[in-house]
Amino acid sequence: MPLAEIKSVKQKQPFLVAHRGSSQDAPENTLPAFELAWQQGADAIEGDFHLTRDGEIVCVHDEIIRQGIHTQKIVQDSDLDELKLLDVGSRFGKRWKHVRIPTIAEVFQTIPQGKKIYIEIKCGPLILPKLFEELDKSGLTQGQAIIISFNAEVIYQMKRHAPDIKAFFLSNFKKDRQTGQFKPTVEEVLKILQRTHADGFSSKAHKAADETFINRILDNGYEYHVWTIDKVKTATRFIRMGAMSVTTNVPGYLRKELHK
Repeated sequence: MPLAEIKSVKQKQPFLVAHRGSSQDAPENTLPAFELAWQQGADAIEGDFHLTRDGEIVCVHDEIIRQGIHTQKIVQDSDLDELKLLDVGSRFGKRWKHVRIPTIAEVFQTIPQGKKIYIEIKCGPLILPKLFEELDKSGLTQGQAIIISFNAEVIYQMKRHAPDIKAFFLSNFKKDRQTGQFKPTVEEVLKILQRTHADGFSSKAHKAADETFINRILDNGYEYHVWTIDKVKTATRFIRMGAMSVTTNVPGYLRKELHK
């Protein structure tokens, strides 16, 4: 095969984002899950981040962390030292016992050169000053960190203070009971993207995100990304429609099957 054709094939390889790390094989949002994602060939990892009471950023999905029947911790009402005592791995299996909640700095340290992280902000804009501080200390190069959020105000404030960092607005789709129409419509999404100065839109793999919908996003100069896909057929369909990345729980499996 000529060199030009080999380069073309490589460029067409899908960009795979490991959802909370390799979350089918290890406890989600933990260092083992992220390390495993890199081993499995992920192009990027995605993690969920909250701000603690003492102003630290931790990687955990839920605002309320439940430990057993009667014990729970609210992240924003807890200090980092308290949260570091929690075992977030045992529920996934005995081998993961004593796995702890990582800080964003610890997650950054796992990222290989040339790889990326999708930072999903699960709280409000108050997290941003600390986030910018951690990014400055991280050693990551321009373009390695991408901000994503369901909160349009987070995207707006982030782009206002750090316009060079990419940011994508996230949304699922819900059917309006009165009209039967799925919300948000593409017109509503475009208005949010314009108002927040987002670089793109990322949605759940849903029938509402069809070729017409995605083309409207792309034709208006925005990127389109999709989550969370574990099936080859679905991933292939969205890639062909223009998705620039596919977020998955099984990066190793999906990479292998799509390569075929």
